[in-house]
Amino acid sequence: MNSDVVEIPSGLRAQARLGDAWADWLDALPRLAAEVLAEWDLTLDGASMHGFCSLVLPVRTVSGLPAVLKLHTDADAEESDHEHLALQHWHGHGAVTLLRADPRRRAMLLERLHPEDLTDLWDLEACEVVAGLYRRIHLPALPQLRSLTSFVGRWNDDLSRLPRNAPIPRRLVEQATALGKSFVDDPASTGTLIHGDLHYENVLAGDRQPWLVIDPKPMSGDPHYEVAPMLWNRWDEMVAGGDLRDAVRRRFHTLVDHAELDEERTRDWVVVRMVHNAMWAVQDAERAGGPLTAGDREWITQCVTLAKAVQD
Repeated sequence: MNSDVVEIPSGLRAQARLGDAWADWLDALPRLAAEVLAEWDLTLDGASMHGFCSLVLPVRTVSGLPAVLKLHTDADAEESDHEHLALQHWHGHGAVTLLRADPRRRAMLLERLHPEDLTDLWDLEACEVVAGLYRRIHLPALPQLRSLTSFVGRWNDDLSRLPRNAPIPRRLVEQATALGKSFVDDPASTGTLIHGDLHYENVLAGDRQPWLVIDPKPMSGDPHYEVAPMLWNRWDEMVAGGDLRDAVRRRFHTLVDHAELDEERTRDWVVVRMVHNAMWAVQDAERAGGPLTAGDREWITQCVTLAKAVQD
């Protein structure tokens, strides 16, 4: 198969701005896609799609089964190189089914789901769906997975070096640092297979089950770590409602109550995650050698607002 039949969406091509590793992967991607399509006897069956760091091709197998071929960048290997192991472990229970994988080439053949995700559901209904999925996918962790605490320990070190003039309230920085250290020292912070990035767009409608999880960033971690992305996504809807604090807390309590999570521990993880998110915006601006953009400042404000809202 000629590599030029595989279209790389412009939105994915734009990721070349993220550095040489991304640019090299994108340059090689059409040929890689063509090779895997040919070796696995797959036929293209629709327009190319993409996530932040992957190409997704609708295909049919030699037997006519609809599926998708996912090719993932190796530029963020630390987060994604165990995705296939998590999907194998879930075996389709609450998650998309893995049909075939080539970890060396970061290629996976997956069950084809529907394009509908949870963004069209009322947010509290979506929170109930996700809370139910937590209970299905939070299994004992696989030994190959990196630990959540190994990441948090490193991020906490970065937080301790954050300039005092960074636009993040010092009280929150000190609180997140202390909480992060306590989590790193707590054995309960590891041992469970967690998704790592479970939000509205990472749950798709399926035929086997109404809703199925996709795109894990699996770790050996703490189920209470999972909640924060459900709070910071679909942010504009909460702002438009007029009472942002109340909207945040409704989502928070819906997730905690339906998943039977510990409220205090979940709240503390939300604070840690939001302060880390704000810190990364500061770090990215420093690496770029320029001031924070308006978008950076808006995101930092959102992170701080959310961290306060779950506590006030």
